[in-house]
Amino acid sequence: MLEIRGATEDDFDGIWAIFHAIVRRGDTYPFSPETTRDEAYEIWVAAPTATYVAASDDRMVGTYYIKPNQACLGAHVCNAGYMVAPDAHGHGVGRAMCEHSLSEARRLGFTAMQYNFVVATNERAVGLWRDMGFEIIGTIPDAFRHARLGLVPAHIMYRSLEE
Repeated sequence: MLEIRGATEDDFDGIWAIFHAIVRRGDTYPFSPETTRDEAYEIWVAAPTATYVAASDDRMVGTYYIKPNQACLGAHVCNAGYMVAPDAHGHGVGRAMCEHSLSEARRLGFTAMQYNFVVATNERAVGLWRDMGFEIIGTIPDAFRHARLGLVPAHIMYRSLEE
């Protein structure tokens, strides 16, 4: 059974393990593959409004955050980032976290969600976000230095949270 809950300080070892495994590959997130544990904490836990973890059978399998996409007059639109443990891909963890994040974002008072930088070659994520009601509202050519493919585009994706 998958449980998604707010992260605590005790969860950071598990968050770091997922973050490090994903970021060091250099194929989905713009963070340096050399990002340190302290830098990851600032990015994923300290800066966001809220950070969450997904656990299955007492094992952390995913994490996500929500934060305002802009300051002040743009703070009603949130941004979120998600990471699924590599060995948990294909088991619905990303979808469950996205569903949870949409509810949490509404609860926190956000009226829309925007993903600023979805690497276009990350077809699994692009397809999932589209299934979840997000649309591509822009594409930035040559925006991401993919570890294997070189320069690839990144999408900006958006979804209203108003029903």
